[in-house]
Amino acid sequence: MFRPMRRFKQQVSTEKCIEILKNEWRGVLALLGDDGYPYTVPMDFYYDESDGKIYFHGAKEGHKIDAIKNYDKASFCVYDSGYRKEGEWALNINSVIVFGKIRLVTDEELARKICTKLVQKFTDDQEYLEKELKNALPRVQCLELEIEHMTGKLVNEA
Repeated sequence: MFRPMRRFKQQVSTEKCIEILKNEWRGVLALLGDDGYPYTVPMDFYYDESDGKIYFHGAKEGHKIDAIKNYDKASFCVYDSGYRKEGEWALNINSVIVFGKIRLVTDEELARKICTKLVQKFTDDQEYLEKELKNALPRVQCLELEIEHMTGKLVNEA
């Protein structure tokens, strides 16, 4: 069902893909939007290594939520900040593309866990976390992306 990578010599391991998902802070979520147009949106995310799923949070309504309700397939792209080899100008970038099914999280305890993990990804400020859970959690819609296919590659932009 999913295509093999055309530039297979640049493919990175599943372990490297997971490392990128665990360490990077943002990616771009792609959905099927209004009238069949692609809809992409930058998103903070949390990769849960225990269940292999990617979690997001956002508003309870809007284009993204409508798109998910209409079509549950999604793609998510994450890339690192890259590096340069000594003496070279070209940037080397690792990227991961995930395909899967996305759903709205309705379980309140799971939503609390997701929001907690997302805040902890950015800060260890416990007071901030408690304030956010108290004030913002009721207005948050969490999302779960179940990975069906994942590839990653190292690209040299030269």
